[in-house]
Amino acid sequence: MLNIKKFTVNPFQENCLLIWDETSHGVIVDPGCMRNEETAELLHYAEASGVVVKKILLTHGHFDHIYGVKAVAAALGATVYMNAADAELVATGNQLLTQYYRMPDAPTDFEFTPVKEGDEIAFGNTKFSVIETPGHTFGGVCYYCKEEKLLVSGDTLFAGAIGRTDSQWGDYDKLIVAIMEKLMGLDGDVEVIPGHGPVTNIGYERTHNPFLQPFNEPDGDIDNEDELYIQGE
Repeated sequence: MLNIKKFTVNPFQENCLLIWDETSHGVIVDPGCMRNEETAELLHYAEASGVVVKKILLTHGHFDHIYGVKAVAAALGATVYMNAADAELVATGNQLLTQYYRMPDAPTDFEFTPVKEGDEIAFGNTKFSVIETPGHTFGGVCYYCKEEKLLVSGDTLFAGAIGRTDSQWGDYDKLIVAIMEKLMGLDGDVEVIPGHGPVTNIGYERTHNPFLQPFNEPDGDIDNEDELYIQGE
């Protein structure tokens, strides 16, 4: 069984996740900690809970998801994983976005290990599969654990919404195709933790998400027996 602690960080209310299993080994997803206090809280919680973190997973390269990546990786000696298609966004594109939003620049000089469709990232007894879902950014990915019925969707899919595509790094058509072909076919009771906002599940989004109309289809009974323990909800 997975334990999940959600930290809501930075002015964009980004969901940074600490996920670990019964071995006390875990990962951090999207450490968007902008303030030193946010980074300290994340690191202190992991240490106090006895969680060993050696891997940081990025769903995409937008500044609000990577503010704390360099500091957290250095503190933990962790390897960062990201799709290489977002390397240019990290290196140069975020500066345009932070200037637009009048936000501090995000770090651009961190190293990362590229991930692609079908890659598996393991920690403890758990494996996450990488699902490429370009559209919000060129290199957007989701992380899926089939055994635990968990999808970490970043800014690809939200509760009742989808990621924005109105920047030069977005593509609406690609995003819709990725969601419909790669995510909506998952079991209805797969829990979805997005990059912002509340938790949802595939069955609900398949039948109710207005941004997926007219693709919505009636769904059968959803098996909700497998529940995740999400702290901080």
